[in-house]
Amino acid sequence: MPERARVSSAHISPSAHYTGYVWYRHQLADAAFKTGFGRFVHGLLSPITWGARVGFGLDIELFLLHRHLQIDAQLTAAIEQRGVCQVVEIACGLSPRGRRFTARYPQLRYVEADLPVMAARKRLLLHAQGWLGSQHQVRSVDILAEEGSRSLSALFAELDRSKPLVVITEGLVNYFELPLIESFWTRLAEKLRVFPQATYLTELYPDLHEHPRYRQLRWGVDLIGRLTRGSYPLHYRDDQAIAQGFQRCGFTDVTVFDPSLTSQALGLAPSRNAGLVWVIEARV
Repeated sequence: MPERARVSSAHISPSAHYTGYVWYRHQLADAAFKTGFGRFVHGLLSPITWGARVGFGLDIELFLLHRHLQIDAQLTAAIEQRGVCQVVEIACGLSPRGRRFTARYPQLRYVEADLPVMAARKRLLLHAQGWLGSQHQVRSVDILAEEGSRSLSALFAELDRSKPLVVITEGLVNYFELPLIESFWTRLAEKLRVFPQATYLTELYPDLHEHPRYRQLRWGVDLIGRLTRGSYPLHYRDDQAIAQGFQRCGFTDVTVFDPSLTSQALGLAPSRNAGLVWVIEARV
C-alpha cells in the first residue's frame, strides 16, 4: 500500500471530537463522550455553521443527526427483526452508539474499532465508566491494512461465524478517494461472506450536481478538507450509481436511504431542503 495512502487514514480523528460534542449536545451521549477540544472546535465553527444555516439553509448538525439516527434505526431493525447479536463499528471515534445499544440490548456483543491512538482513548473512556467488558470491547484497526494485527481479518477473527453480524462505519467514507474506499468495501464484503447473514451500514455524501445547494456544499466540503488536513471527495451521482458501486464490491442487496425524507420518524423537525447525506444498507 503506498505510504501516502496509508498516512491519509490518520486525518480522520480530529473530527471525532467535534461529532462527539454534537452527540452530547443533542442528548445522544453521556457527558463522558464530550471533550474540551470538541467543545472548542464546536465554538470555533459556530459562526460558520450559523451563517450556513441562516444564509443557505445548510444545517451541518442536522446532517450529522440525520446520518446518525438513520443508522441507529437500521441497526435497531436488524437487531429486533433479524436477530443480529453482534456489531462491529469501524472508525468508532467518540461515537456513543456502542454504549447506547449495549445498554438497550444486553444480549448484544459490540466491538468498536479505530486507529490505535483513538482506540486507546475510547478503551480508557469505556473502562473509566465501567462500560468495558465481554459484551463491549475496543480493538485497533486500519482499514487500509490488508494483513497483520490491524487488518479486517484480525478484527473479525474473534467473532462468532455462526451468528448474524452488522458492520457500521460513520464519518469515514468521504475522507477517501473512491478507488481506495471501494477496495476497502471489496475486502469487507469478502470477510462478511462467512457469516450466515451480514449487513453493512454506512453514510456518504453523494456528488449531487443538481442539488440547489451544490455550490455551498462544495464550499463546505473544501472547509472540511482544510480542517482535517486532507481531501473530502464526494462519491457517486445518484442512488443507482451507489447501488451499482456497492454491487461491484461484492454486496448483493443495496438500499439507499435519504434521512431528510424521514426526519419526523427519526425524531427531528421536517427538513426544508433535499438531503445531502444518504445512508446505505448493503448486505451479502
